[in-house]
Amino acid sequence: MTEDLSIRPVVRSDYDRWLPLWEGYNAFYGRAGATALTPDITLMTWSRFFDAYEPMHALVAESKGRLIGLTHYIFHRSTISIQPNCYLQDLFINEAARGKGVGQALINGVFEAARRAGSPRVYWLTHESNIKAMRLYDKLAQKSGFVMYKMMI
Repeated sequence: MTEDLSIRPVVRSDYDRWLPLWEGYNAFYGRAGATALTPDITLMTWSRFFDAYEPMHALVAESKGRLIGLTHYIFHRSTISIQPNCYLQDLFINEAARGKGVGQALINGVFEAARRAGSPRVYWLTHESNIKAMRLYDKLAQKSGFVMYKMMI
């Protein structure tokens, strides 16, 4: 990626540039059109990044004045550790910037935030069809061997 890439925390004035990335991320996972998130979910997600009582955080990748990627991460307690774990919840790079190191830079930004917070691990999930992303993930972390189950209530 170009030397002008900056990974930084999101700021309130980023909303209009963050929103297309957020919508692109959701569309990638089938949440678009009739299945799109409601605007109140998006607004609540956005507001949580700026609430000191929320454990949710956001980083953006910026290049030449444009936001080209985002990642959201959450610190949470665990029954097997005193320090909080860090869950990398969302990662999205716009199409034109993919394959240029932006994803790795954002993940490294989360790793650094976790180190500063004293978190012993960062973990994340991806869909089994996300083969391109998994090529990067395999270089940065170990597969846990766990299978996720879910039940919508």
